[in-house]
Amino acid sequence: MAFAEAASHTILVVEDDYFIATDIATYLAESGFEVLIANSADGAIERIMSGHIIHLVFSDIQMPGSMDGIGLAKWMREHRPDIKLILTSGVINAANELRALCDDGPIAKPYIRSFVAERIRHHLGDDSPTHL
Repeated sequence: MAFAEAASHTILVVEDDYFIATDIATYLAESGFEVLIANSADGAIERIMSGHIIHLVFSDIQMPGSMDGIGLAKWMREHRPDIKLILTSGVINAANELRALCDDGPIAKPYIRSFVAERIRHHLGDDSPTHL
């Protein structure tokens, strides 16, 4: 996927840890994606409902607020099933439920950034490897 093609795809990173969110968002931007960040599921829903065109949500599972990543996934499947979803967590204990809610199951933390970018490209229809 050329950078111009990737830039036509917007990724919403949902992560309450500022440093993790900034790290993966920077990497994805350097990989050519447009990146938005929300620090909670509530913030993610606000971004989604605000009219931003979002192609994929990359969300942590464990987050503070009225809803965690699983709740966000359920909300997305009901209200915005057109948006691809990848979940990530340092603790994955409900694998079967998570597989039903996110495309290809969750990604365990700590994750390799290039793997995340490749998974995103796969879900957006291009399986070419990341070159960063």
